[in-house]
Amino acid sequence: MDPTTRSPPGDTTAADDLALLRLAQTGDFAAFEGLVGRLQGRVYGVAYRILGQAQDAEDVVQQTFLSLIEHIDTFRGESAVATWVLRIATNFALKILRKKRGLPTVPFDEQDESFDTLPHPDYIAQWREAPDSLVERAELRELLDRAIAELDDKYRVVFVLRDIEELSTEETADALGLSISNVKVRLLRARMQLRERLTRELGDEATRVQPDHTH
Repeated sequence: MDPTTRSPPGDTTAADDLALLRLAQTGDFAAFEGLVGRLQGRVYGVAYRILGQAQDAEDVVQQTFLSLIEHIDTFRGESAVATWVLRIATNFALKILRKKRGLPTVPFDEQDESFDTLPHPDYIAQWREAPDSLVERAELRELLDRAIAELDDKYRVVFVLRDIEELSTEETADALGLSISNVKVRLLRARMQLRERLTRELGDEATRVQPDHTH
């Protein structure tokens, strides 16, 4: 399965997902299979970006939809079906990640972070080409995927849920057991680190500005 697979915009609508789930709650297994078909690409993509291993991501997909079968009657409609499923997937992925890192299975809130401690960028330069003209290039997408994979776990997970899967700040906080302020700080840190990583690759050295860290 392609690690970057996710449903194209507009392919999965909240209303259609909800209709399938309601049918599945009545015992309609074909509806459940339809829901799996619509969402498994996104579940795999989230898991792969968190874990970086295809086999682990496939395990998360299986665990997620087995859990969905077991708990399908618990859905109360407080969020979109896709959001609910992605939360389940994220929790399974984090359990695997903690096990691999030798961490206890506790909430992902390791410590509070503050905007006051944000790092200053060390590499500042204009990009050789406008970002808009680079977006569709395969090499830039590959560079971005590598940069995301290199982020610290706690920043990568927030970035994946907020900026790739477009969960709200509140939904991300709920999925990760974080405060809203921690989600905001971690997202900003992730964006800053990615921006600097890409600038080192795509920046014009002739326009580089030496950072002033005296303030």
